[in-house]
Amino acid sequence: MIDIKPLRYFVTLAETRHFGRAAARLNLSQPPLSRQLAALEANLGVTLLERSPRSVTLTAAGERFYADAKAILASVEQAVSNA
Repeated sequence: MIDIKPLRYFVTLAETRHFGRAAARLNLSQPPLSRQLAALEANLGVTLLERSPRSVTLTAAGERFYADAKAILASVEQAVSNA
């Protein structure tokens, strides 16, 4: 089965625009979240995030991936609900 955890992590970060707030919302510490998202970018071969000391912004690829990831997560939630 495909691991959707990285998608959840990415969507949460995209919505909070801050690693610390995203990590808190996900009940993680910041370093594992950063590593997961760096691995996601490496696996995709694109930069999804522009990182700065105070915030995160999405690249154009990140904006598109955010929309797709949200749709995928909504579909998974619907499938679980339907089951």
